[in-house]
Amino acid sequence: MKSFVRLEEHVAAADIARRSNIVIGKAGARDLTGNLYVPARIGEPRSAVVVVHGGGWRKGSAKGVHGFAEFLSRTGVVCLCPDYRLSGEAHWPAQIEDVKCSIRFLRAHAGEFEIDPTRIGILGDSAGGHLALMAGVEAAFEGNGGFNEHSSEVSAIGALYGPVRVKEQRADGTPLGLMAPNSTAAEFAAAGPIHYELGQFPPCLLIHGADDQPVPLAGTIEFYTKLKAFNRTVELHVFAGEGHAFDRRSSVREGMVDVYDPSSISGPTVVGLIARFFHKFL
Repeated sequence: MKSFVRLEEHVAAADIARRSNIVIGKAGARDLTGNLYVPARIGEPRSAVVVVHGGGWRKGSAKGVHGFAEFLSRTGVVCLCPDYRLSGEAHWPAQIEDVKCSIRFLRAHAGEFEIDPTRIGILGDSAGGHLALMAGVEAAFEGNGGFNEHSSEVSAIGALYGPVRVKEQRADGTPLGLMAPNSTAAEFAAAGPIHYELGQFPPCLLIHGADDQPVPLAGTIEFYTKLKAFNRTVELHVFAGEGHAFDRRSSVREGMVDVYDPSSISGPTVVGLIARFFHKFL
């Protein structure tokens, strides 16, 4: 682990190279794309984080996690925000296969982006948090998206209010749609990180609102407890009185905003915790 550093934004916005819709592999028969944030050259290899969007596995895009990537890149971290196949296009495990391809893409291009290939992490919110946790459970679900000669291993994981189990339906009773029809109980279990042996799980950051209804806090508490039982490094932050995606709640308008939006009430606190975690463990 490298020494702790101060996290004031030290890279100017103009010094970040932003590349949108770059091809990072194959998502089934089509291109897998993502948005890349590369801070100005600092003269030595630096860490990188794959930032995975949420949306219940059925909606959303890489644009939804722009704020996380913007903040982290301004502290010197290379960030890749991938799109991935949503459940309307492909059933599980297409989603984690695309995410793992994104990790391998960064490792394959470590020299080009001045990344230390041993210092790659992953972050996700909601469904993206589930995918981030799944990236740490075992060397499976690799798919054939590309760069398979490289590892999809990550050295640190951050998950915000992510489900630790995959169920057949949402809290409101509507079908989830992530799993293929007639999926077995074993296949459902294999899609949930809580069901795995966690003895080698990397350092993990868990953030959750205490009053989250779509993804109850109990699952994150259970995952935290299991990591502690395996003597793994894990950090848990529970925000009292907050619901799902609380970090995107605005002080001036209704609906969700980007966590980097000045009107986001809890966004600065949450992204600060995330940045300190990754700078400590990557």
